[in-house]
Amino acid sequence: MTLNELTQVFDTVNFGLVVLDREIKIQYWNRWMAMHSGLPSDQIIGEPLFDFFPHLSTPGFNKNCKSVLSFGNFAFFSQKLHRFLFPFKPDSSFGYRFDLMQQSCTMGPLRSDDNSISGLFLIVQDVTELATYEQKLVEMNTKDALTGIYNRRYLESRLQEEFERHRRHSHPLSLIMIDIDFFKKVNDNYGHQCGDVVLQAVAEKTAAVIRKTDFVARYGGEEFCCLLPETAVDAAEIIAENIRTHIEQIENIFEGNCIKVTISLGISGLAAEDSPETLLKRADDALYQAKHSGRNRFIRL
Repeated sequence: MTLNELTQVFDTVNFGLVVLDREIKIQYWNRWMAMHSGLPSDQIIGEPLFDFFPHLSTPGFNKNCKSVLSFGNFAFFSQKLHRFLFPFKPDSSFGYRFDLMQQSCTMGPLRSDDNSISGLFLIVQDVTELATYEQKLVEMNTKDALTGIYNRRYLESRLQEEFERHRRHSHPLSLIMIDIDFFKKVNDNYGHQCGDVVLQAVAEKTAAVIRKTDFVARYGGEEFCCLLPETAVDAAEIIAENIRTHIEQIENIFEGNCIKVTISLGISGLAAEDSPETLLKRADDALYQAKHSGRNRFIRL
């Protein structure tokens, strides 16, 4: 097969192909690379790669190039670790979760007739669709479908992790259980679609109020749970009251009706004799007391 015939093949494949010489100057730039970069081959061939993509000039990338050129090794740049090498726009609607195309790339040696290494090649594959699918699977396993916050399964696994970490380093850890007051009346009076609107609003507002180091999960039904790492129980009271007042102010509009709700909260802080189960149960017991002592308040146990 002639070079011209090979070029025709490489210009029709659905992946990027780049050939670099030993000075990391571009010797070949196939049609896929030209199309996604906006740089035609006649503009880029013969030029240093780093002139066009300076972000690649890192110790790690240069080390991989040297390894390939010196020893004939192969280098792999996985999407999970590197996301991408070349900052291209996603090629399809599958990329709506990513600002840039997710790529899996391979670097390998090019050998002359005498078996000496004359340069290297880069293969660039678009794996945005696969990365999007994997992200959806992760969200299905960790996120609540209705509210978009974490689900109970993830909460329980994260609680165990935080418990071990905070007990090991003697750091504080607090928990807040939240329940929407008289939620059944919302469903009975306005329907379950309205109830869903209220659940979404409470979840969204709670997630917005807590700190970035905290997280909230839907525990079940109209119950939510906030896990507060590095937080003593006194500070958890301040966070709980902040959540309560913000929820109380929400105006949920559904079919022309303004539905306002309140919440009750139970707080527990990690004690020396606690397990994850007892920490959770004490917060749940505190929530029970809050609901049976007038609602729209927090109780700490």
